[in-house]
Amino acid sequence: MSVELRLMELETRVAFQDDALMTMSDEIARQQRDIERLQLQLAALARRQEDLAGQVGEPLGDEPPPPHY
Repeated sequence: MSVELRLMELETRVAFQDDALMTMSDEIARQQRDIERLQLQLAALARRQEDLAGQVGEPLGDEPPPPHY
């Protein structure tokens, strides 16, 4: 196999690897945005749950177990 052919093969491999890395990087960035959005939604839901528990007068989750326990 000639040096030129090997060099061309290596350049092709590097190009495919660069593309794969860019695709993975874009996906990781998208997932990070999704995680941040979900964390904000979770925090909002937790605040809402606390507000509702305050309106009821007792904290949610501190209820005694049902009689069959």
